[in-house]
Amino acid sequence: AVKLLREKGMASAAKRADRATSEGKVGVMVRDQVGAISAIGCETEPVSNNDDFLAYAEKTLRTVFDGGDVDTLEDERVALAARLGENIQVVGTKRIEASADEAISFYVHAPANKVGAIVRTKGGDPAAARSLALHLTFARPTYGTRDEVPQELVDAEREILSHSDEVLAKPENVRDKIVEGQLNKRFFGEAVLTEQTWYRADESTGTVAQYLKEQGIELLDYAW
Repeated sequence: AVKLLREKGMASAAKRADRATSEGKVGVMVRDQVGAISAIGCETEPVSNNDDFLAYAEKTLRTVFDGGDVDTLEDERVALAARLGENIQVVGTKRIEASADEAISFYVHAPANKVGAIVRTKGGDPAAARSLALHLTFARPTYGTRDEVPQELVDAEREILSHSDEVLAKPENVRDKIVEGQLNKRFFGEAVLTEQTWYRADESTGTVAQYLKEQGIELLDYAW
């Protein structure tokens, strides 16, 4: 009977696997120089506040914090999806360890707890490091630095920009310069964390990299 119920639950969950999980919860745990973050997605807000869903989300977070494998909770995820009638997915998890001279800071947007971030830093003020975590939840960078961006992606973006109506309308001798400017502002400036504009103009009008330099902060690791 248990085998049949599990098989039925897996089939039910599989049917929902392609549904969007635009709701859910983000949890963060930080203790004794160890931090963990987990994001569990579901389809609707009521399910994201369901006690069973919240219990599974907390168990996933504790598993990550303890260094365990969330795949060991797969049967529970499948059973929960079948019971609640929604697609439920582990959207992302990360565990971070910090040395004695480093710090772990985080931000989770309450009370909904739909977005959050965790950072490992060295130097600077703890409040500034927390602001960096907040920036991550707002700006959602794809890459940490320009060096992380695949060259083929940069080449493809440059090709698209060079054939845009906006660029083709300009004199040929200035097109390359315009493309590079757009690439820096619209591509790197949006996708790369260190090149994004700092989210609070009253704190800095420069990039994230400039803000970190001003605050004396070295960013070592992050997740959002």
